[in-house]
Amino acid sequence: MEWRDVSVFVDQTIREALEVIDEGAIQIALVVDRDDQLKGIVTDGDIRRAILQDANLDAPVQSVMNETPVTAHPRKDRQSLIDTMQARRIHQIPIVDEDGCVVDIEVLDDLLKPEKRSNPVVIMAGGLGTRLRPLTDDCPKPLLEVGDQPILETIIEGFVTHGFHRFYLSVNYKSGMIDDYFGNGSDWGVNISYLHEEQRLGTAGPLSLLPERPEEPMIVMNGDLLTKLNFSHLLDYHRDQGSAATMCVREHETQVPYGVIDTDENQRMEGIEEKPTERYFVNAGIYVLEPETLDLVPENEFFDMTELFETLVDRGKEASVFPVREYWQDVGQKEDFRRANGEYKEVFGV
Repeated sequence: MEWRDVSVFVDQTIREALEVIDEGAIQIALVVDRDDQLKGIVTDGDIRRAILQDANLDAPVQSVMNETPVTAHPRKDRQSLIDTMQARRIHQIPIVDEDGCVVDIEVLDDLLKPEKRSNPVVIMAGGLGTRLRPLTDDCPKPLLEVGDQPILETIIEGFVTHGFHRFYLSVNYKSGMIDDYFGNGSDWGVNISYLHEEQRLGTAGPLSLLPERPEEPMIVMNGDLLTKLNFSHLLDYHRDQGSAATMCVREHETQVPYGVIDTDENQRMEGIEEKPTERYFVNAGIYVLEPETLDLVPENEFFDMTELFETLVDRGKEASVFPVREYWQDVGQKEDFRRANGEYKEVFGV
């Protein structure tokens, strides 16, 4: 919205301000002078209170305006604006420069909408689901229902929540069923294209089937994962790191069922640690890749994502890791499938 569409001059009337508020539909009018300097604001509520006090609607708007409104500087970031508005319980905030001149207005409802992301999302949905048989005998694993809808639908909806709308689905096993269910993505307000694997290409090989090299970093994700990860935060983290690629990781704990003996270099005992727990970071199956990493993916060959990261590191390229603290569940085995179904309603709220 252009701020001038919701502004009035100080010498205009309350009635004229009311017309601007009604037309602008954000319940506020900015009161400025002829040099665009902010003199105050007037809200729908201010005018309603004035009417209750028998105010003359032809009186100057400055008689009912708030002369000391909360404002923000143009350099204030989106999250800071949201925090300020929520803390002050206001729904609009004028953006004012060092000279006190209005340059914009932000509306809380607009800020809370997800930022539209043009980054492509590639979802690997071509696996055989062997470990889930017989569930996958007649249904591809991404279409297995967890919480009364397919796993892949929950994945796509998670991305849509964070503003992503360009999807590539890499398909192989029973690909026609996936294509029939999702089509071109219009039912979800997104665009879906398909990468058809004529032979199994691993978790990175299908990237060689992309019709063109993306201009922005892409997110790649396995199609059998359920997570509440904020994909926007992941993408922002990747950009801040300046790496060629980022791998999401999960902390995995393993308890040794025996007492572990500590020895010195001469094999003399130094102590015993009873059943210690060891912690590792393991691959979580979600990645962010810069476009140039596609040069390392062989065409039409089986190639896993771990091989791609190893190649990057061997060539001296920066690769980052992003610890996933949010809910994450791999639905690769029958026990995982049962667990995900038991947790779905509590985690996803449906």
